[in-house]
Amino acid sequence: MSRLARSALLWCGGYLLLALLPLGIAVIRQPDETREFGAELGALLGLLALGVLACQAVISGRHRWFAESVGHDNILQFHRQTGIFALLLVLAHPLVMIATRPGWIEYLDPREDTLRAITLILLVLATLMLVASSLWRTLFGLSYEWWRALHGGLSLFVVAGGLGHAVMVQHYTEGIFTTLLLGAVVGLALLLVVESRLLRPWRLRKRPWTVVDNQQERGDAATLTLQAEGDHRLDFAPGQFFWITLGETPFSLQQHPFSVASSSADGKRFAFTAKRLGDFTNTLPEVPPGTRVFVEGPYGAFIPEPDNASGAVLIAGGIGVTPIMSILRSLRDQGDTRPLWLLYANKTWEDATFRDELAELEQVLDLDVIHVISDPEPEWKGERGKIDEALVRRRLPPDDGRREYFICGPEPLMNAAEKALLAQGAAATRIYSDRFDIV
Repeated sequence: MSRLARSALLWCGGYLLLALLPLGIAVIRQPDETREFGAELGALLGLLALGVLACQAVISGRHRWFAESVGHDNILQFHRQTGIFALLLVLAHPLVMIATRPGWIEYLDPREDTLRAITLILLVLATLMLVASSLWRTLFGLSYEWWRALHGGLSLFVVAGGLGHAVMVQHYTEGIFTTLLLGAVVGLALLLVVESRLLRPWRLRKRPWTVVDNQQERGDAATLTLQAEGDHRLDFAPGQFFWITLGETPFSLQQHPFSVASSSADGKRFAFTAKRLGDFTNTLPEVPPGTRVFVEGPYGAFIPEPDNASGAVLIAGGIGVTPIMSILRSLRDQGDTRPLWLLYANKTWEDATFRDELAELEQVLDLDVIHVISDPEPEWKGERGKIDEALVRRRLPPDDGRREYFICGPEPLMNAAEKALLAQGAAATRIYSDRFDIV
């Protein structure tokens, strides 16, 4: 079993345990009142919804002890899907109960109990807003910074309100022991939200970094090099990423993930490269040296095994080459001799950001760089079109059962590359995909 498969199994087991804890705590004590099956099912769906929502607060908080081995980008993709599941549970909870006892509709009637009814309605609406704003953030015109603030506030309200509702109903939560135990479990999830949004920036303020160089790159990109201020350092593995905050304080809505592009040899200095693709990245070429930066991380499991004689296949599209550059630069500094293949796709030859350095790396590593240009000039002699199964079969060696595969780039390229590798016989557990569109 691969390291990714082992990590995924352990992580899924831990997630299920946490998600089912509120439900398990509640059913330990048998209720005094015996109700219809639909009523009990609806109540249990609500408790399960509370557990899943509490877990949402945990897994989205970039807690390295919980997400490191699986990969933060994978965790966030999972977070999106379980968010939809949590919304379905929240909606099913009242619908099943009211369908069983239509008289319970009065719980949503402001004329009966205004505060209770408004709170329950707001909890449903807040959950709807949480999911909708995450799935269609750009459609709603929400900047990442304001969406992050909205998401954090709604998450706290939904989880805290759900806990209050469960405790006040009393059917499964009657008794001081059950109430305290349930409150402790769900309250821990809320504390983790506070830790990620408040305590973590408070700690980061003592470990500032400084931009010491801003280098313009081919392909409308910029490379920012950061140096630690003081004695602190951040040791990372090649292929990982950091969350970066520019400015004089880490208490900022502006925080963005960037893959490290430099070698992992120096924990006091690293660089990241970004292409002009949005409001924030458009400003990076103008960031002057001397700008203060706060760095959170490292994160990610896009990391080659230390000693794999079978080598690795690296597939990149556009600026998705940045974590792969970190891998190649680190292997160069380590004197690594494993065989390496890089399929590097760009629209034009001029868009190939690190093409000159890649040619140099071919001289010092056992590396075969294969450029793939989708819109080439007439004189282009290399590969044309897109990365697909035919190209993979033609240019890469057959899978040997141990080789690792690393893919980073736009979603269509990654989907096509994954499909092509699987068709070649590569195991899914040896394919590592770094989807950088995680916000």
